[in-house]
Amino acid sequence: MIRIFAICSPGEIRVAVADDDQLLDYAISRPGAPDGVGDLHRGRIINVVPAMAGAFVAVSGAEGFLPDSEGAAGLNQGAMLGVRVTRAAQGGKGPRLSAKLDQAITASGIGSGPVALLWRGPGAVERMAAIWADAPVLVDNAGVAASLVALLRDRVSVWRDGLPDALADQIEVLESPVVELPGGARLSIHPTPALIAIDVDAGGMTASREGKARAQTSLNHKLLPELARQIRLRNLSGGIVVDLAGMPARKRASLTPALVAALADDPLRPRFLGFTALGLAEILRSRVHPPLHELLAGPHAAGLAALRALAKAANADPSFRLELRAVPAIVAALQADSVALEDFTASTGQRALLRSDPGLRNDPGLTSGWQVEAERHA
Repeated sequence: MIRIFAICSPGEIRVAVADDDQLLDYAISRPGAPDGVGDLHRGRIINVVPAMAGAFVAVSGAEGFLPDSEGAAGLNQGAMLGVRVTRAAQGGKGPRLSAKLDQAITASGIGSGPVALLWRGPGAVERMAAIWADAPVLVDNAGVAASLVALLRDRVSVWRDGLPDALADQIEVLESPVVELPGGARLSIHPTPALIAIDVDAGGMTASREGKARAQTSLNHKLLPELARQIRLRNLSGGIVVDLAGMPARKRASLTPALVAALADDPLRPRFLGFTALGLAEILRSRVHPPLHELLAGPHAAGLAALRALAKAANADPSFRLELRAVPAIVAALQADSVALEDFTASTGQRALLRSDPGLRNDPGLTSGWQVEAERHA
């Protein structure tokens, strides 16, 4: 049975789609720092750039790019228009925009006035509910569940039992660049600024009586579904190159049908572009939302993990006075996320006590940049 689990913690909702104990999809939503995809803005064209076949548009809190093919053609600097975010900001570049709006929005109009955010796009729960249209949505927070009822109606119910251990283990694997597979094989996933590099290591799986060449071919056929699954679960995007296990480069083309089939169920429709002269498989997968490795990096992600630990400790034993001591970047990120701090107070009945400590940068035993300190109330 396919179910959608929404696991809530201060400032974050982790959404896991599972068929019994098999993780099918995964996403993270952060209401205090949304990625903006799907947001509708009233924007203003600030610069027309013919060389880039588009225009830069001021939207609430950012500058986005509107291609000519998405509605910029024929517009002049200063023009006001409605735009929707179609791709999250990336690497210092603003969000990608489209002025091709559905009829309901066009009919109601975007109104007049200054640049403004008109309404937010769907969060991770709503997105997964749209992809998995018949799956029930189980939410471990009554307030969040109530907010989803208007859209998802009787699909939503409160779930207090947490994630099954098997799913929690699979999600934990997503935080590591290495995926250990049965039989000793592994996938090593390495994001770079230019592309995602994935290495398939056969380990001892090709030690077979059927012959090395046949064993390598058989192994790669078996691993391709898991490769495609990890790409989807981690939301890897952009250019992806895969070095498959063994096999001469000239023979890897025989894997093309199996690789195309493995990618076929992905809603982002990744394209297999072929094998390079070195035998590397090239895959292009659209970037819409930030990939998981980006969401798990940086001071905001560390701060939310710290706040999650602080909330767990506060709810386990309210008799302790708890304080989060962290490097300044983490404290600043949490202070900028008012939703996370409000969620913490609502879930624990306490105010989150944050203490900035620059000295933690130099603590070799503290790789996370934060620690929870407890003192029993007198």
